[in-house]
Amino acid sequence: MRTASSMKTLLFSTCFLSVACGVVEEEIPNADGSTESLIARAQAFELNTEYDPPPGEALHHQTAGFAKILCSGVFITGLDAADAAANVGGFISPFDERAHVVDTVVDYEQERVALTLSDGVTRTAKRYENQGCVAHGIGEDSVHFTPTAVERNLPPAATTPWPMGDVLSDVPWPSEIDMEKVEEALDIGFGPAEARTLGLVVTYKGRILGERYGEGIDIHTPLESWSMTKSLTGTLMGVLIQQGTYELWQSAPVPEWQEPGDPRQEIRIGDIMRMSSGIKINAPSDPDYDRDIYADHLYLYTATSNSYEWAATRPQEWPPNTIGRYRNTDPVLTSYLIRLGVEGRGQDYHSFPQHDLFDKIGIRDGLIETDPQGNFLGQGLAFMPARDWARLGNLYLQDGMWDGERILPEGYVEYASTLAPTWVSDGRLQYGGAFFWVNGQGSQGLPESTFSMRGAGGQSTTIIPTHDLVVVRLGKYTGSGPGGRALNQAFELLMEAVPPIE
Repeated sequence: MRTASSMKTLLFSTCFLSVACGVVEEEIPNADGSTESLIARAQAFELNTEYDPPPGEALHHQTAGFAKILCSGVFITGLDAADAAANVGGFISPFDERAHVVDTVVDYEQERVALTLSDGVTRTAKRYENQGCVAHGIGEDSVHFTPTAVERNLPPAATTPWPMGDVLSDVPWPSEIDMEKVEEALDIGFGPAEARTLGLVVTYKGRILGERYGEGIDIHTPLESWSMTKSLTGTLMGVLIQQGTYELWQSAPVPEWQEPGDPRQEIRIGDIMRMSSGIKINAPSDPDYDRDIYADHLYLYTATSNSYEWAATRPQEWPPNTIGRYRNTDPVLTSYLIRLGVEGRGQDYHSFPQHDLFDKIGIRDGLIETDPQGNFLGQGLAFMPARDWARLGNLYLQDGMWDGERILPEGYVEYASTLAPTWVSDGRLQYGGAFFWVNGQGSQGLPESTFSMRGAGGQSTTIIPTHDLVVVRLGKYTGSGPGGRALNQAFELLMEAVPPIE
């Protein structure tokens, strides 16, 4: 069994650009964050591997994404179908492409959506127990796994104190907190109508300082989160590391990489969760993104095939721990390892998030959606209420401890909140470990020690250690711009309202 001190050593041995990490030492200048310098630096490390683009037609994939997100918006969040079609899920289903659908059927009894295109292709999605809404393959109307109704092992929320339940303390707040300014921050942070904010929660020292909700939304409504889910996936891997199933800096035991001489065996779990694996795909955030090819980054949501297999069979573009790129292959590979680890020890995979994490910190209403093979799409398809994201944020604010129990390994929160070496070398002080964003440039009026879970459409859970604050903002995808500006104003007010901790 690893000791705490040995774990900390494992977590923070970086061996960046060294032969020991399987990377040839070269005199490569750092990039300055510009597109030109990022491309030049990446070319200096590039390996001679072939790129194989995703199969199928982009519109068919986009419509599968539309069917899935419409299903989730209606049957998980409870939105009106027209509202969901107009305002949610733009990431995997561009709004302008939705006009190609000539017939829409929303079946409330079967909790199923069917969208037909002018070429006769119909894409469908259906809700399956606690695995949420799943898009089907073309010509299929079912999934290739047995859906699971996951049991919760928690006391009644209505009579249990926060954070394990819903009952809030009525103990007065310390006099040094300016509650009038806190209320102003909440009002401004919720934003105008065009921000389309659905949930805003602020906690201080683990207690709910204030919250706001949109019409029809309450403390138990699961909301879209997009890439905030990556940080949840990083947390689940942290749980497995704490339980002894994996070590952070071991070579990632992906089965498809185990042939003798496969260079991908040099990729460590810790590299993957820093978005530094070097795996080769086409992604919209790449500085040299090819817009003429449907992005693998999106295909991993919409393929309606085995997402884990696609990610695991991509070649390397660069040696690991050399180049940082925001690509969905890395969280998908982490989700794959989670499945392998959980099932390898004889545990039910679909129950693992609830039983080994959610039950421990009071989350009752969260779920992670899957592909048709039952693989969690942990790169972006969790649905949870704002309060549940606040619970997860407070787990990190409390150094991975909860009610005296260590949920995450000692040093794991530091790993998550420390800038990844590859991203520093690229001149982008943005990304850390465990799929967390790091405020390395002190933006948004927040301290550089701030780190966050972030998702497309303006979703975020922001952890501010200097002030013992967690701020969650969730909303409809189309409100991202106004919602982000309103949140930044709220941050400024909160920094004035809440004094820094001593």
